[in-house]
Amino acid sequence: MGISKRDEGSKISSDINVTPMVDVMLVLLIIFMVVTPMLQKGVSVDMAKVNNPAPMEDADKEDALLVSITRDSKVYFGTEQISIDGLTTKVKDRLANKPDKRVYVKADMRAHFGGVVQVVDAVRAAGVDDLGLLTDQRKTAPSAPPAPAAPGQ
Repeated sequence: MGISKRDEGSKISSDINVTPMVDVMLVLLIIFMVVTPMLQKGVSVDMAKVNNPAPMEDADKEDALLVSITRDSKVYFGTEQISIDGLTTKVKDRLANKPDKRVYVKADMRAHFGGVVQVVDAVRAAGVDDLGLLTDQRKTAPSAPPAPAAPGQ
């Protein structure tokens, strides 16, 4: 009588099948590519770049009041285009039931300075306690000035 040996282990493949993982990753990539542009709040402007911006985390909140100024001096309150004359009353209406009277201004770096001043003046006339000017972080710091030469050289 012979002993029979079961050989079930030879049928199992230990190779990893990455195809389902790649499919899931591609679907996630496509979803993020479609959703990311929709996450930007307000109107898209090319903000001024600075070395030491002050962090303003509250500007990303859903209920934050955001005024945008484009390079061609169009003014937007949120995503709605508005005239500078109507901006004061619109901001007053939105601040009426809010304890935090804070407005953020996002201006294009090529916008005319006079237009930005008019918007700031209109927002201040609405009774705003705190006005934040949004900027972007500069990617690279400017090069340091050359060191002064030592005396006697």
